[in-house]
Amino acid sequence: MASAETAAEHERILREIESTDTNCIGPTLRSVYDGREHGLFVEKLDARIRNHDRDIEKMCNHHYQGFVDSITELLKVRGEAQKLKSQVTDTNRRLQDDGKDLLGCMEELQQCRLQQRNIASTVEKLSLCLPVLETYSRLQEQMRAKRYYPALRTLEQLEQTCLPRAGRYRFCSIMADNIPHLRTHIRDTAMTQLKDFLESIRKHSDKIGETAIRQAQLQRSLDSSAQPRPLIGRRVRKEAGPGAKGHDSMMEQNEDEEEEDVPGAQELVDFSPVYRCLHIYTVLGLRDEFENYYRKQRRKQARLVLQPHSNMHETLDGYRRYFNQIVGFFVVEDHVLHTSQGLVNRVYVEELWELALSKIVAALRTHSSYCDNPDLVLDLKNLIVLFADTLQGYGFPVSQLFDMLLEIHEQYGEILLKRWNLTFRQVLDQDNYSPIPVSTEQEYKNYTSMFPFQDPELEKLPFPKKLPFSEFVPKVYNQLKEFIYACLKYSEDLHLSSTEVDDMIRKSTNLLLSRTLSHCLQYAIKKKNVGMAELVQVIINTTHLEQSCHFLEEFISNITNVPPDAINSTKLYGTSTFKDARHAAEAEIYSSLNAKIDQFLQLADYDWMSPLQSGSNLQLQPSDFLIDLITFLQSTFSVFTNLPGTPVQHATLPGKVAQTACMSACKHISTSLMQLLLDPEVRQISIGVLHQLDADVRECEGFARAGPVAGFQGDTLLLAFSDLRQLLDLFTQWDWSSYLADYGKPTCKYLRVNPHAALALLEKMRETSRKNVVFAQFRKSDRDRHKLIDTVIKQLRNLIAQHTS
Repeated sequence: MASAETAAEHERILREIESTDTNCIGPTLRSVYDGREHGLFVEKLDARIRNHDRDIEKMCNHHYQGFVDSITELLKVRGEAQKLKSQVTDTNRRLQDDGKDLLGCMEELQQCRLQQRNIASTVEKLSLCLPVLETYSRLQEQMRAKRYYPALRTLEQLEQTCLPRAGRYRFCSIMADNIPHLRTHIRDTAMTQLKDFLESIRKHSDKIGETAIRQAQLQRSLDSSAQPRPLIGRRVRKEAGPGAKGHDSMMEQNEDEEEEDVPGAQELVDFSPVYRCLHIYTVLGLRDEFENYYRKQRRKQARLVLQPHSNMHETLDGYRRYFNQIVGFFVVEDHVLHTSQGLVNRVYVEELWELALSKIVAALRTHSSYCDNPDLVLDLKNLIVLFADTLQGYGFPVSQLFDMLLEIHEQYGEILLKRWNLTFRQVLDQDNYSPIPVSTEQEYKNYTSMFPFQDPELEKLPFPKKLPFSEFVPKVYNQLKEFIYACLKYSEDLHLSSTEVDDMIRKSTNLLLSRTLSHCLQYAIKKKNVGMAELVQVIINTTHLEQSCHFLEEFISNITNVPPDAINSTKLYGTSTFKDARHAAEAEIYSSLNAKIDQFLQLADYDWMSPLQSGSNLQLQPSDFLIDLITFLQSTFSVFTNLPGTPVQHATLPGKVAQTACMSACKHISTSLMQLLLDPEVRQISIGVLHQLDADVRECEGFARAGPVAGFQGDTLLLAFSDLRQLLDLFTQWDWSSYLADYGKPTCKYLRVNPHAALALLEKMRETSRKNVVFAQFRKSDRDRHKLIDTVIKQLRNLIAQHTS
């Protein structure tokens, strides 16, 4: 079993030796020698070698004839090979001889090709360097020509395109190192030009604004059918204002000026520095920095422009320069907004305008408050309207300016009221308070054209004749119309409706009537040395002015095109104003008349202890002061005899004024005489002085019966003296039994006698009687009279006590 395995192993090793490379046979042979049967293996190896030798011998025997044949043929080829060798050698020699010239040409060709490559390389390098030099040369020319934005573009092309292609040459390095310096120089130069531009527009803002306002003014004066001109330097107004003209001093322009072309903002100021600087900073990547710098500087300039001069309010030119600078500033900003591609945006401009608007309104409120000239305020209003219309044409909201103009209107109204106050006072001071005499038809028409007066009866009278009112009536009426015109002038171009204008004029006119004219009339009535005739003429004048109020209503309606009966239409206070003035004049007449009566009554010098004169037929004469007083009243009330009693007649003074004045005078005389009797300082009164008072009262009653003023029915005027008359009758007739018996009855003869007054007077008489009893105690009649007075006093006291309880 073991021999069979050994034989198989040896067979495997032999096959491995036959099939394996000799370099790897070592391990195989080592395995044989490691075993114990290497002798047997050698035998098998020898047997295998013998087998292979036999195989080789068989193969050689099989191919030997072919080998011999091949040797024979090879010998034959040897001779031919020798011939071929000689031919090849000869050919090689000739080829070497002929190739020497060719080799020289080839070397020359190689040298030429090398030169060609060098030339091509040089041309290629030069083609890359020449653009660098050309670009740099162009850059230098642009820098010398101060064309910095193209220079910056050239510099960018040189840095990003030309230099990278050229390669690493020394001159390229020098150029590359110089590029930052060139950029800095361009940036600094552009910034310098921008600062010069900002300074330029600051200086030219006034001129730009003046030109823009003039253009808006010319455009507003064009006919509505004409093609509107474009605003300064750019576009047509967005919102056309009303076509009405302002004040003549503001709107007057020559035809030549209207026809000439108005220069635009770009014609007055060169905007290229700001565009150039914007482009340069954009290329440098510093656009945000540039925008912030520009806006910051313009805000500073805006603050300077919006700061008004301290004396701006003194002249219109001060306001005009202020507005021109502001308009110029915003015209420039508007131009930059629409041409600079984002340097400023709409939000920035609107914020700047809101800031400016608040400062403008504050400045105008402050400075306009110093103005006391209505003409200057009116010119200022027209200038503000033109200023607002100009900026509104550029798209800026200006509603706050028009709101402020409404505020200034109140101030304008106050200034007008002050001026018209002086005018009214001057008219009233210069008036002669006499009816106006007219001697010709033309003169009559002149007055009736100044004041709406119609009187058919007066027109029928021949010339010369008199108008019932004095000069101040037509003058005041014309001044009222002038005031209305002044208010209308201010309301023009404020973009108000007819109703708003009508309401504004009516309110201002009401202030003029209720405040200014009313105070002036009160001043004329209350001032010193105003006579009765003047007061009567004031009443006549105010009555005519009151009747003219509806003509003023129609006048306002005609100029505002608003009917007077429109809804919410303000009514004029003229009727109440003139009524109040007339009532004040009437009251002044009454008080003046009473004051004059008091002056006469101060002359009264009654002898309170005078005895009763003997003789029943003796008629006492009235006191001298009372005679003078009655004479004065008769002359005074003669003034009223020329005054009609109905409002439709010449003077239009109601008759009740004269009647009231006369009744007031009579009552005042009666009351004053009663007060003299009951004066506490008069402690004793005799019956004699009562008879003297009775004579004086009879004189007054005679004056009342004579009818100093027409219109009293019956003995109405006598009622003013009824209290005093009944009291004096009671004492002079000593009819106490009737008084005490009938007291309180409607049929009582002494119904108007006050028991308290009668008691006070009796006590004064008792004092007189008591003194007489002391000196004449043996006279029985005096003692009886004294007892009678005491008895009447007791009865009066009981009567008063009964009615009091």
